[in-house]
Amino acid sequence: MEYFGSCHCGEIQFSVEAPEIIEADLCNCSVCRKSGYLHLIVPKSKFQLLKGREKLEVYTFNTHVAKHYFCRVCGMKPFYVPRSNPDGMDINVNCIDTAITKLLISDFDGKNWEPNAHKLAHKSKETLQS
Repeated sequence: MEYFGSCHCGEIQFSVEAPEIIEADLCNCSVCRKSGYLHLIVPKSKFQLLKGREKLEVYTFNTHVAKHYFCRVCGMKPFYVPRSNPDGMDINVNCIDTAITKLLISDFDGKNWEPNAHKLAHKSKETLQS
């Protein structure tokens, strides 16, 4: 299914291909908790930036592998390249504008990143079901 999303002001717009039933992760690390991020990790081939490349800024920290993109106008972080899946794109489900039929949310212990990161590594891999 194709979903459409945006930042708060609409300057950044994107589409993402994902199953009708979205399985998202709620991370308890400081950056996710403070920004209200709800994760949907997909292969980069399933993501398309439709509008606003020139309005994007990037924030990195620690290892600088993750690229946290945000809108320079409204400050919203609609997607980023995650450290756990540098070959994928992590969509903030809260920024999807298309109605979601069913949303399943699992907790992820990002506070204890190192022993848990491997649990996410498969999410950016292309599958026949995607």
